[in-house]
Amino acid sequence: QYIDYRLGFGPIILGYADARVDEAARAGMSVGGVFGLSTELEYEVACRIGAMVPAAELIRFANSGSEAVMAALRIARAYSGKDEHIVVEGGYHGVFSEVLWYADVEEWDPEERRKPKIRRGSKGVPRMFRDLVHTVPLNDANALEDELRKDGDRIGALLIEPIMGNCCGISATREYMRDVRSLCDRYDVVLIIDEVKTGFRVAKGGVQELLGVRADLCTFAKAIANGYPLAAVAGREDIMRMVGDGVVHGGTFNAHPVALAAANKTLEILAETDALDNIAAAGEKLRAGIGKVLKSRGIPHSFAGHPAMSGLFFDSTTPSNYRQWLDSDYEFYDALAEELHELGILVEPDSREPWFLCESHDVGCIEETLQKFEKAVDLTMSSSPGEHGRITQSRV
Repeated sequence: QYIDYRLGFGPIILGYADARVDEAARAGMSVGGVFGLSTELEYEVACRIGAMVPAAELIRFANSGSEAVMAALRIARAYSGKDEHIVVEGGYHGVFSEVLWYADVEEWDPEERRKPKIRRGSKGVPRMFRDLVHTVPLNDANALEDELRKDGDRIGALLIEPIMGNCCGISATREYMRDVRSLCDRYDVVLIIDEVKTGFRVAKGGVQELLGVRADLCTFAKAIANGYPLAAVAGREDIMRMVGDGVVHGGTFNAHPVALAAANKTLEILAETDALDNIAAAGEKLRAGIGKVLKSRGIPHSFAGHPAMSGLFFDSTTPSNYRQWLDSDYEFYDALAEELHELGILVEPDSREPWFLCESHDVGCIEETLQKFEKAVDLTMSSSPGEHGRITQSRV
């Protein structure tokens, strides 16, 4: 048995096998499967999303976050008439060819006056897609403006996770997002805010509510249905109307009644109860306890992101972009994660992944986690002195 802080990479927001959601899903089976036609439930769920996220004026459903982002990028290219796009270094947007590119920060020398190289994230991705991708660091509006000034006539979309779900929860500032919004408007770039992980998790209105920004297009998945396969692409009506006006979007199993029924109940709970407040409070308690353990041992640390999806760094300063992740002792984290697994605490073994919390993480879970975290830290520090990076080296 494990106390789980991976939560299926983030979809579980209420808890595994939540009785309320599963009962709704079983009722969804009575509809009878798929028909190639819309249903009343599809409209009901769309209305719930629109009520929680003001930017979601029109909504299309999909089965996964990757599919939703792929559709958003296609719609943005059609609307802007420009084929190229920007991704923020450290951001993750799924597993299709246009976004399977990354800034190779680990092989980057900060002393050299150049950007990290852009590399393919998978074999089988055609090299021709490389020419479509631009990268910029998070929280650097000047770098973004330079990129747009240089190539804005070819760049039709900016893809951004304001809280980076595959990069420790490193977060954009409100000021940066304000500048991003302004620059996208100035250069006629469609702002796509990827809320696949933050949507219906960090706030009822997602990261857009949290940071006071409004997307042109936004994508959702993960927590939308507490683990049932559903995703959505949403946005401004004039942009979304490209679907059906030259832009193809569809899928046999999109808006499946079982997933829709689960989403309808999940969103009802999140909108009408204090579930998200309770999750955030549990995350704050966990952070405070972890901080106390590390501080008592003189271990530099900091947290990033939101308490519901929290990044833990072994550095006294929270990184503001992916490049600064290099300054943290991620080797110590990797070793610590192994010890936590042995003790029954399931965390992502890669330091770039946040810890996810859900409504089922009660006081008992948090207390047990902190007891075992303390033991894991001591085991990591005592095993193979010097092997696990700067922290253990400095303490032997």
